[in-house]
Amino acid sequence: MSHGEDHPPIARSELPGETVALARFLIGKLVVRDLPEGMVSGRIVETEAYVVGDAAGHGFRGMTPRNRSLFLERGHAYVYLAYGISMMLNVSSETEGIGTGVLIRALEPLEGIDIMRRNRGVARLRDLARGPGRLAAALRIDRSLDGLDLCRKGPLWLAKDGQEAGEIGQGIRIGITKDADRLLRFYVRGSPFVSGPRSLQE
Repeated sequence: MSHGEDHPPIARSELPGETVALARFLIGKLVVRDLPEGMVSGRIVETEAYVVGDAAGHGFRGMTPRNRSLFLERGHAYVYLAYGISMMLNVSSETEGIGTGVLIRALEPLEGIDIMRRNRGVARLRDLARGPGRLAAALRIDRSLDGLDLCRKGPLWLAKDGQEAGEIGQGIRIGITKDADRLLRFYVRGSPFVSGPRSLQE
């Protein structure tokens, strides 16, 4: 079986052109990672939108060498190191030059679970990709993937399998101080793979 033949990429034309709509759309979709030792994939169960004029967004003060991938047209990877510790995977949104995006916060592991366990050094399925730093480590996502087109097959892409996401909840974003009260986090209600405290998952 050739890698990824059962996970065709989502066409850019299918991605909503507005950031909040994209954050909601991505719930239930797949992140697929092609690694030398095999295919790894997970279903997106939690996202956060970083919209135009958002003080918490990396594009708020304009383009820099570090964040330039955020300013690409929708459907590109923006990967950055948070707090000097964890990689974060974001999907650029809207049109080129805008600087908005969606943070992928949590995945339900689907394929390559043993690979994820080795990458994370953790055995418990629920904890492999529950949180943005964990999922990046599980899928071995690093800055080398920054700027990648996620709408075409390669080392990393977005896909769908037709499965409905389930009921989507909406709440405040996690771990930010600016514009912290905006309801820009989306998640699958009842999913054990959603990150953050249980009180935020109702």
